[in-house]
Amino acid sequence: MIQYCAFADEASSMIDGQIAAMKRNGISLLEIRGVDGTNISKITTQKAKEVRKKLDDAGTSVWSIGSPIGKISLADDFAPHLDEFKRILEYADILNAKKVRLFSFYPMEGESYDVTLERILERLSAFCELTPEGIVLCHENEKRIFGETPETCLAIHKALPRLRAVFDPANFVQCGVDTLRAWELMKDYVEYLHIKDARADGVVVPAGRGLGNVEAIVKAYVAQGGQVMTLEPHLTAFTGLDQLENGESLKEGEVVYKNNDEAFDAAVCALKTITARIA
Repeated sequence: MIQYCAFADEASSMIDGQIAAMKRNGISLLEIRGVDGTNISKITTQKAKEVRKKLDDAGTSVWSIGSPIGKISLADDFAPHLDEFKRILEYADILNAKKVRLFSFYPMEGESYDVTLERILERLSAFCELTPEGIVLCHENEKRIFGETPETCLAIHKALPRLRAVFDPANFVQCGVDTLRAWELMKDYVEYLHIKDARADGVVVPAGRGLGNVEAIVKAYVAQGGQVMTLEPHLTAFTGLDQLENGESLKEGEVVYKNNDEAFDAAVCALKTITARIA
């Protein structure tokens, strides 16, 4: 049974607006990232408790913490980042999230592959050691981090079997990777999908309109028992996008949406069109 999840902060920076957008589109699972204009890693414990109550009252639950963990350079001090990860685990407990999304760091220029991999595995292992049973850490492929290709992702997953994969087709497209080849290499490690599509020039488009082979991947994912897919539209600028994309601005696609709500609804419609064909 397919279950829809979403980064609803792309519809609204405010949690009330996120709940409204999800209800409007029949989505009950949230991958929480932006909370009232603040990244999930920067909120307070009290704020997390307030959000939990709002979500419970609305019949909505948190599927995953869309954390920024691992999206720093290997040159940066790791100790404060580890403290940030501990806060993320605290919020996962408060929000009853069973997944935490993370990344595999920006490599240092001039450092060898072997040294880079060793340092990355050391840091990711520290995260794994701190994570209690019942929470699954999920690594997302992302451009310019170490895990931007299926081969580098596989190096991580083979070394750290506890670390599962979030498969994002658009991110692979933006790295010049054939997503079907990536899927075949990574499918055994995939915990869930991020639904985002992109053209050859990197412009993000509604699912099915780019080179991400989204429909084929969704079909394969469901066939192997996958259920949850997180919609990550990226179809228009929204609060916090500049931080998420390492300072890059969003390229304008073929369609200009009136506002974030309209872009979010269009992305949901595109995904549901795909899932209706494979049901």
